[in-house]
Amino acid sequence: MADRSQRRASATSSGRPLDRSQIRDRIRAAGLRATVGRIATYEALHHASAPLTHADVVDRLEALGLDRATVYRNLIDLTEVGLVARSDLGDHAWRFELSHGDGDAGDHVHFVCIDCGEVACLPGVGLDVASAVVPRAVSAQQVEVQLRGQCDDCAAPDPAESV
Repeated sequence: MADRSQRRASATSSGRPLDRSQIRDRIRAAGLRATVGRIATYEALHHASAPLTHADVVDRLEALGLDRATVYRNLIDLTEVGLVARSDLGDHAWRFELSHGDGDAGDHVHFVCIDCGEVACLPGVGLDVASAVVPRAVSAQQVEVQLRGQCDDCAAPDPAESV
């Protein structure tokens, strides 16, 4: 089965794909050196339709010969400058994705399948936290919303059971 996170066409919010020079410019504009590893790490996340774990990114960059520690440092560096958002979806594995809007992964909802663990972004589903609902003493630093249930594959009836 093909990795679902590789199925999406790479595009910016305007719908056009980013090329390497645009990625390099974004990394430099954030104050980082645009190394081959950082560009490749950003590209891997750019081409993914769902957040990736560190291991997922390492697998995608295997051909470049980057070691796990370098990939991890690149993910952390890109996160610290706001180009990448990091989230924990309840399985104690950080997942990384390109930041959306204000650099927060919380401006869209994640779906996690309770059977197979598949993670999907639901960019059309949003959440507005009304300031009247949140006490003044509480300062929301980050909002992450997660829907859990069965994905289409797991919810589909097993043909063998219908016999």
